[in-house]
Amino acid sequence: MSRSDKPMPVRMVRGGPTLVPGPVDIELADGSHVVSDRFMVALCSCGKSKRYPLCDTSHRRRRRSEH
Repeated sequence: MSRSDKPMPVRMVRGGPTLVPGPVDIELADGSHVVSDRFMVALCSCGKSKRYPLCDTSHRRRRRSEH
């Protein structure tokens, strides 16, 4: 059971990460774990992150300024 009887809030960001309250211990498909002690954790929803399953903002389009 969780820390309380209240549902865990999870926020989906369109085109961005899934935000979950921390700290978290994430178990990956291979059985390994990723731990974050942050108060809010951004989980990658796009699969582009080099820090997967954590978001590194790779979902953002990088624009070059043209001067």
